[in-house]
Amino acid sequence: MSSKLRQLFSVIRKTPELIGPARPTARVIKQLSNLDDQQCVRFQIPMIFFYKNDPSPAMEGKDPVKVIREALSKALTFYYPLAGRLKEVSNRKLMVDCNGEGVLFTEAEANITLEQLEVGDAVRPPCPYLHELLYNVPGSEGILGCPLLLIQVTRLACGGFILALRLNHTMCDAFALLQFMKAIEDMAKGANEPSLLPVWERELLSPRIPPKITCTHHEYDDQTDSTLAMNPNDHIINHKSFYFGPKEITALRNQLPQHLRDGCSTFELLTACIWRCRTMALQIDPDEIVRVTCCVNIRGTKYNMMLPNGYYGNAIATPTACSTAGDLSKYSLAYAVDLVKKVKATASEEYVRSLIDFMEIRGRPMPAVKGSFVVSDITRGGFEEVDFGWGKPVYAGPPEAVLFMSFYIKYQNKDSGEYGTLVPICLPLRAMEKFEEELKKMTLQ
Repeated sequence: MSSKLRQLFSVIRKTPELIGPARPTARVIKQLSNLDDQQCVRFQIPMIFFYKNDPSPAMEGKDPVKVIREALSKALTFYYPLAGRLKEVSNRKLMVDCNGEGVLFTEAEANITLEQLEVGDAVRPPCPYLHELLYNVPGSEGILGCPLLLIQVTRLACGGFILALRLNHTMCDAFALLQFMKAIEDMAKGANEPSLLPVWERELLSPRIPPKITCTHHEYDDQTDSTLAMNPNDHIINHKSFYFGPKEITALRNQLPQHLRDGCSTFELLTACIWRCRTMALQIDPDEIVRVTCCVNIRGTKYNMMLPNGYYGNAIATPTACSTAGDLSKYSLAYAVDLVKKVKATASEEYVRSLIDFMEIRGRPMPAVKGSFVVSDITRGGFEEVDFGWGKPVYAGPPEAVLFMSFYIKYQNKDSGEYGTLVPICLPLRAMEKFEEELKKMTLQ
């Protein structure tokens, strides 16, 4: 966003309100799974959706704020645990009190158009005005005893709108959030129930009896030195996003030996490249252990977890590759690709069961932080398909990266029209400059 546009930009918000289910729902206590209440998912995750003023005939003349508010309430009738509040019991176990208190909803108006935002590339991460479009209601940001979802819908001067939300990650992963958003879409378009009914059944991811740790979980390595590889308080933090289209992917793939070139996924290639560039940019001590954690979706039949269609909990395994910073920086891209491929291959039913049991035995410990980086691929998530009646969003996905985590987002290059992957990155300012240098070297080959 240009400085001139930033000066003009303003948002007027109404008082936030609690939206509960449209009809009475069960007043019960539900237990989260051991994948839901890991320490590593006890945070709020934001998402943002930009829409043009392109209503369908059925939505002509209707107010998107009113339509979405009513559809949200109807969807919560089926997803009523999201209207509840979390509490913690013994062994740091999380439960949700389905009390129907509701989710936070804010109605707002902005004085600029979507076209103005598109000119400055402000509809892709990093979102420079996120705090305006997603108001942090005082007292709402906690994990326990707070609303589990916060939504702000902002009308634009052109008739378009922006929907921004913040979700308590312990309740849903990205795939589950998309399922809920599609339920809101169904209700907005007049359905009586979601096209895919939600399934709780978190007991499917319960620990074994007795629990037993059978695999190595480097994402939870013990760390005697608790200092971070980079301290955000000591640096100016810089946010940028990087686009990887067919040209960049081909340049990276061409650096690999034939056996890796043919058998390497785009995810593995990107993860290896970014992990290597990031490690070099941070100038980590060569003997330091660095990690990259791959978020792997365990739905479907591959991992034999028997999760039914409609399951809307966290269903993500977190296999983690390790290397010394020196080796990762010194050796070629093929070295990093090989590490990522091997660790992804360790994700199995046994690995997931071991992770669930690990939480039970170890009491949900803090994950390894020093030298760690987490990547989550949502390119197949389908957020770009969510249509409340005003067409598909111009952009849908995370508004920014966080310090130790980034996302792979499906994105259409507005100049070429081609589809590729957008990767938001968050680094200290000097490290970001070095990251860009290293990335340029690798993608121009």
